[in-house]
This record gives sequence, C-alpha cells and structure tokens, in this order.
Amino acid sequence: MKQASRERAARRNSLVHWAGAVTSAACGAMVVVFGVNYSGPALQQLLEIKAITVDGLYHLDKQQVLDLAKVKPGAPLHHIVTTVIKDNVEAHPWVKAAEVSRVPFHELRISVSERKPAAIVRTESQNFLCDEDGYVLNRLGQLDDAALPLVTGIDLQGLLQGTESVRHAVVSGIELAKVVGQSFEGRLQVLADNPSNLVALVQGMRFQFGDEALKEQWDRFRRAKPTLKARNIDGQGRGVSEVDLRYENRIIVREGG
Repeated sequence: MKQASRERAARRNSLVHWAGAVTSAACGAMVVVFGVNYSGPALQQLLEIKAITVDGLYHLDKQQVLDLAKVKPGAPLHHIVTTVIKDNVEAHPWVKAAEVSRVPFHELRISVSERKPAAIVRTESQNFLCDEDGYVLNRLGQLDDAALPLVTGIDLQGLLQGTESVRHAVVSGIELAKVVGQSFEGRLQVLADNPSNLVALVQGMRFQFGDEALKEQWDRFRRAKPTLKARNIDGQGRGVSEVDLRYENRIIVREGG
C-alpha cells in the first residue's frame, strides 16, 4: 500500500512539474508576441524622420531636392536606402554629386555639390548653358549670357547626348577661354569644331592654337608680346589681326586692316 501511495505522489509531482513548464512557456510566448507588437510601432516612432536637411545649394532650392529624393513623410530612418536617394538627386542636370547620410535619431542629411555655369555653347542657332565638364545645364534657345565665354562649332546631338568627344571639345574651349581671358578683357569666342586647332576670337583678334598644351602656347605668346609694336596688339582692329601659335618654335603674326 505504501508503495502504491508513493507512485501516485510521484505521478502527481511530475504532472505538476510539466504543467508549470507548459504554463511558463505559454507566458513567455505571450510576452514575446506582446513585445514584438509593441516594439514595432515604438521603434518606428523612435526612428521616424522628423527633419531633412539639405546643404550645398546655390541654384536649386530645397524643395526641388526633396522632390527628387522622394522621401515619404514619417518614414523610419532605418528603412531609408541612401543609395537610391543619391541616384535620384544626381539625376538632375544641375547636380554634380550628392551624399546622403542618416543622423541619429530623426534626421536625414543630403549634401549636394552643384554644377556651375562655365560657358554658353551655340550650335544650330541654339544656346545651351554648360558647366566646366561639358554637361548641359539648361537649353536657353535665343537667350544669352555675355558674362560667359561663347563656344561654337559643337555637334548638337553629341552635346545633348553627352558624348565624351563632344564634352572634351567643350571643356577644351572653356579652358582656352580661361587662359586667354587672363590677358584680354571682353567676351571670348572659341571655335571648337576642330579640337586640334582651337581658335579664340577676342577684341577683333584671332588666335590659333595647336595640339600643344594651351597654357604653354599662350605663355609663348606672352613672352613674345613685348617685341611686337604696341599698336599691333591694342585690340582695336588695327595692325595685328591674327596670331598663329600652332608651331612650336615660332609665332606667326598676320596683319589686317
């Protein structure tokens, strides 16, 4: 009899133990489910974007960049894919580069590097505003900006498509305008139809350049300039009308009326 009583007591204790274990597991599962359901919205609220800062703007305004970024209001900061926003912003012709970063816990920061106007490119009776890398910023039509050098002789389709050879021609024209502009006032025009023979027009004078580095060719002219009569280089259309710098060991000066 005592043996049977001990066995019944043991079975009761075992049942109580397993019942306690099952109850504890169920309670733990409920705590986990409750925690997940609660922490999801809480975490989202904790990391919700409350401020988007944009810096580096000169031509564009903040709203234009926000429209490009396409960030939904109240989006969680940790859900943001910065590379997608970067690509969206850099798709604008005025944006040279963009950096997107998360700033704990509620800020998204967009830093923009804008392209800057460097020249007017005229092709097929249309004017285009371009930056120093030869990219089109804006189609101007017949509008102009006399404060910028004028580059002509550029292929229209190549310019619009941003082909490397055409951009190189535009960049060379801008570089030449900078070099010559250090010595002459007034608007410069550069004929860039032949990159191996760029031509600069300024103050009624014509300067021809060859394949050699532009600055070296121009420095050669500046060194020789004092030997020329002052009246020949006065920019008034008298005396010298053309200077040919295409040859390494000599400068050819042509006179005009």
